Amino acid sequence: MRYYPVYLDIRNRTCLVVGGGAVGTRKARTLLRAGARVKVVSPEVTADLEALASEDHIRLHRRPYTAEDLEDVFLVFGTTDDRELNRAISEDAGRCGILCNIADQPDRGQFVLPSVVDRGDLLISISTSGKSPALARRIRRRLENDYGDEYALMIELLGALRRMLLAEGHDPRGHKQKFETVLDSDLLDWIRAGDAARIDRFLQALFGAGVNWKALTGAELPEPPRGPGVRVE
Repeated sequence: MRYYPVYLDIRNRTCLVVGGGAVGTRKARTLLRAGARVKVVSPEVTADLEALASEDHIRLHRRPYTAEDLEDVFLVFGTTDDRELNRAISEDAGRCGILCNIADQPDRGQFVLPSVVDRGDLLISISTSGKSPALARRIRRRLENDYGDEYALMIELLGALRRMLLAEGHDPRGHKQKFETVLDSDLLDWIRAGDAARIDRFLQALFGAGVNWKALTGAELPEPPRGPGVRVE
């Protein structure tokens, strides 16, 4: 195993993206979704990056990269098509003790980025250690079919139930059977169907009166299916 798998908390951390093309744009958007403070340095940038900067979502410097850009940076991403520049970014980051990713030269950096199935707080990562991004994408597409958006909603519910039980002072070891019952139920089907009444009846039978989907999660369920032959309780 060449790489150590880890999920980083980068909320409010400054992350530098050098390069303003399509790859740099994707990196910047992903970093923003994870709560990072994003700085982009590049003489030329996409319209998307211009828009993000105009809305104050990123700090944009339309000029060539310098080593001073690494000051107070947590992670750096080299996304340019200039191999010498990418090498310089990697070497500068190494001297500063900053983790670096070089998009098209993984051996130049200290980490690679996996292909990810993102369902809210459920993240499924696939990596071939940089050897075959095409295979990682193919596996990701298969997993995307198996794990739909309903999993994001289920994670919200499970997290809320766990917080509720911990706040009530229950022994976490005693929660196991109840959560196994939830996971063995048809909860995912009820979420897909938008069947809030069925979910609430199930939760109250297991966790007590007053426990319900809306109070726990605040999330909207999908619209119940409508049409001929569809019965909605």
